[in-house]
Amino acid sequence: MRYEFKKIEPKWQKKWEDARIFQASDKSDKPKFYGLVEFPYPSGAGMHVGHIKAYAGLEVVSRKRRMQGYNVLFPIGFDAFGLPAENYAIKTNTHPRVITDQNIARFSEQLKKVGFSYDWSRVIDTTDEKYYKWTQWIFLKLFEKGLAYRDKTLVNYCPSCKVVLSNEDSQGGKCDICHSDVVQRSKEVWYLRITKYADKLLEGLETVDYPENIKQQQRNWIGKSTGAFVNFSLENLDEQLRIYTTRPDTLFGVTFMVIAPEHPLIDKYADKITNMSEIEDYRRECAKKSEFERTQINKDKTGVRIEGIKAVNPVNKKAIPVYIADYVMMGYGTGAIMAVPAHDQRDYDFAKKFGIDIIEVIKGGDISKEAYTGDGEMVNSDFLNGMTKKKDSIHRMLEVLEERGIGEAGIQYKMKDWAFNRQRYWGEPIPIIHCPKCGMVSVPYEELPLRLPEVEHFQPGEDGESPLAKIESFVNCKCPKCKGPAKRETDTMPQWAGSSWYFLRYIDPDNNEALADMDKLKYWMPVDWYNGGMEHVTRHMIYSRFWHHFLYDIGAVNTFEPYAKRSAQGLILGSDNTKMSKSKGNVVDPLDVVKEYGADTLRTYVLFMGDYSASTPWSDNAVKGCKKFLERVARLEENVTEENVPSLESKVHKTIKKVSDDVENMKYNTAIAALMSLLNDFEDAKKVGKEQYLTFIKLLCPFAPHICEELWQHMGQEGFVSVAKWPEYDETKTIDSTVEISVQVNGKPRAVLAVPTNCDEETAASAAREVPRIADLLAGKRIVKTIYRANKILNFVVK
Repeated sequence: MRYEFKKIEPKWQKKWEDARIFQASDKSDKPKFYGLVEFPYPSGAGMHVGHIKAYAGLEVVSRKRRMQGYNVLFPIGFDAFGLPAENYAIKTNTHPRVITDQNIARFSEQLKKVGFSYDWSRVIDTTDEKYYKWTQWIFLKLFEKGLAYRDKTLVNYCPSCKVVLSNEDSQGGKCDICHSDVVQRSKEVWYLRITKYADKLLEGLETVDYPENIKQQQRNWIGKSTGAFVNFSLENLDEQLRIYTTRPDTLFGVTFMVIAPEHPLIDKYADKITNMSEIEDYRRECAKKSEFERTQINKDKTGVRIEGIKAVNPVNKKAIPVYIADYVMMGYGTGAIMAVPAHDQRDYDFAKKFGIDIIEVIKGGDISKEAYTGDGEMVNSDFLNGMTKKKDSIHRMLEVLEERGIGEAGIQYKMKDWAFNRQRYWGEPIPIIHCPKCGMVSVPYEELPLRLPEVEHFQPGEDGESPLAKIESFVNCKCPKCKGPAKRETDTMPQWAGSSWYFLRYIDPDNNEALADMDKLKYWMPVDWYNGGMEHVTRHMIYSRFWHHFLYDIGAVNTFEPYAKRSAQGLILGSDNTKMSKSKGNVVDPLDVVKEYGADTLRTYVLFMGDYSASTPWSDNAVKGCKKFLERVARLEENVTEENVPSLESKVHKTIKKVSDDVENMKYNTAIAALMSLLNDFEDAKKVGKEQYLTFIKLLCPFAPHICEELWQHMGQEGFVSVAKWPEYDETKTIDSTVEISVQVNGKPRAVLAVPTNCDEETAASAAREVPRIADLLAGKRIVKTIYRANKILNFVVK
């Protein structure tokens, strides 16, 4: 058969669609499999080959599961709210709804042309009112439970996008969207109290099948630490500075304190501070810096001593100076820290710059040169002196702190509450009404969804205010409680909102009475296998796990964790071995590959190019190699005979085992390599049995389904190979009848000998003595000892 992919691929894509063979059933006696890929953001640029690799892994698994008799849910949707669409809409003066619909249509066409086996009857779009009704419903439930709240704080603000960003969206001091520098601004914003779920999120990691590096990234993101809260009184004032430390054993080495420039204590005691003008100048400079800039460890140390205020070290009663410095943030911990310069390098550098005392409390280093951060014997520490174990020293200090009423053991998290709003148009409206009498009031559930109003101008305000604030017909409303005049919340939700629960909506996408029917949730949840990018294993996964834990607590879902298993794919790099980007001109459009080489070639190549979890450069020559492989598969039909070829039986069964195992272990490249090797064996044999060839087609089908369907039909088979029974191997046929062993004389390899698999020592030794070279070496010698390891070595020890 000729490999005419331009005819074959659209033909079978239409047949699959007409027969609906990839639609999942919500009621089935079959075992279920729910495979999930991260749904795409439908950008104007369309898909790139990285999308294909990201989806192809679980595509293969899902196709294999169907052939194994599973009821498979493998859905797709679109995460379509967000800044990119809105920024492009502003630039082109086109409504984001129009742009989003165009982009979704383009993405859908691309996905279908690659032949993905998605259940297209369950497609979701986060911008659909029927979808974001339930996003708003979840928000209201969080609000009712006190987990959604407003607070005035310093926020990360992007002057270019004119929007407040979470810490996660402004890493490196840059806006995640436009990459402009982020600045600090004081604003009242919405938060989700994710910190209340920190321990549950950590506990849940013990129950799931995630790679250890993904679990560790989530643990590090949450950042749980054990330590102590300690109260430092202020000299001659009825006031305390409360700090958190993981090293209470070093309290005798505290020689100064640092508080955030925004700390309220400064304004409270402004009349006692004698250098307030200098303090205010420094605060203004800090306000120009992003959180990232302020907290960089290697940056120059800056700060101002607060003249007129001193703190008192609670364990030795010594007065110590208090500074303000930009590296201390009000949003982290208590907004104040104790400084132990002898044993912390940042504190050491600060103390050296400002001439502050440095007191050693742990022996082991040379504090005249640098801070000593190792363990050692406690010194200059009163009741801790002579102790050598850090754990014991911390325990003793905690006892003293609690006895004296100056502190207690405590736990803190690096993770902060989730900043949950945007001052933009293209997002889910937050369903809250602000009433001058009743305060913040929920939009009644029966009025959901709270729809985005139709607007012509959706540019953000210069002060960072949402464009919704300009629409009086949207803003002005009646309070649901007192019926008096009130105003709607004008901020919208961040893009992360819709992606925090989308996997639930696939289960019941058209339900208008609940986010999903409980019986359907009980059938499908949890997601059996979730694959996506490593860049999403913290933000998106932690956010969605948080929402799911909350929904479990209120009885809306049936599982504690949403994803039973998680995996991740590596990047596809440009042919120049750098990350693909338009500016470098090294981006590969998947439809260009489909047009020139076919979808099956593209699918096969992205999984054959290297380890699935590793980043691998694109190679046009390797793409051509995959096309030649498929052409050879098609031509092999001419060599098919009715009877199986006995010499190929073992190789066929070994390949069934290899491919089956490799797919489960995401070793797609070696699975394809095994199929290529078997094809070589078929060609060398000059003929192949029909049953053996059909087995090969089944094994190849998840990777290259179009050509396999065509070959299946050519071979006179009925139905679709995509749902034919997955081959099973005979274990006895995977074991070779003979094995090569190394024959040694006095420990030196002298020959390689083929012997029956698992044969006994006498059989192996007898065969070895017949080998001419071994016979010559043994001639005239006495065999003192024979060492035999079945299937490996035979060693004659002679004299």
